[in-house]
Amino acid sequence: MLLDCLTPLALRPHWVVAQLGQSLDGRIATESGHSHYINGHDSIVHLHRLRALADAVLVGAGTAAADNPQLTVRHVHGRHPTRVVLDPRGRVPGDLALFRSSDVETLHITGPDATPAPSHAERCVLPLNARGQFEPSAVVALLATRGLKRVLVEGGGVTISQFIEAQCVDRLHLMVAPLLIGSGRPGLQMTPIETLESALRPTMRSFRCGDDTLFDVELGAV
Repeated sequence: MLLDCLTPLALRPHWVVAQLGQSLDGRIATESGHSHYINGHDSIVHLHRLRALADAVLVGAGTAAADNPQLTVRHVHGRHPTRVVLDPRGRVPGDLALFRSSDVETLHITGPDATPAPSHAERCVLPLNARGQFEPSAVVALLATRGLKRVLVEGGGVTISQFIEAQCVDRLHLMVAPLLIGSGRPGLQMTPIETLESALRPTMRSFRCGDDTLFDVELGAV
């Protein structure tokens, strides 16, 4: 049952969980960026359950701009998490849905040289590393200082990959839909390895979620 992978999250006071929906061939969108909806309704409900358990739900600038998500709980009962947008260079448009509403707390995390946050978001500033990105551990630490200790990293693939490589993800919920896209944007995009000895071999369980399959991948302590 899906509750088997949610119960540990409900019982623990702090965690970082990443959620990614993809096709059988590992695509999260077509070449044009179309991604609504790769996964089915049951998978969307599961995602909203994760949001309801989280203190904060986090997306990168590319996902925020491309998908214009609300990042709220609508398909289940529960409170809305704080919405967090990682935007190192301040390139996310200010007219996005999550910036137009003050009903849900929204944090706009930017680099020092980015423009101020849109009207209904609070700007938080973090330093950038040599690649012009935030260190995932610094993001998690910043959120913890604000009491946001259960963090859902919802996208996109690049952001989730960065958090996994930084060893900042406790669990990955990988939702695989029964379709082949054949081209388009890949899901996880990790640093290339030369041999399979360097590949991650985590413990995992699988669950049916409507027509999709959920892989509950253990990467940390949760």
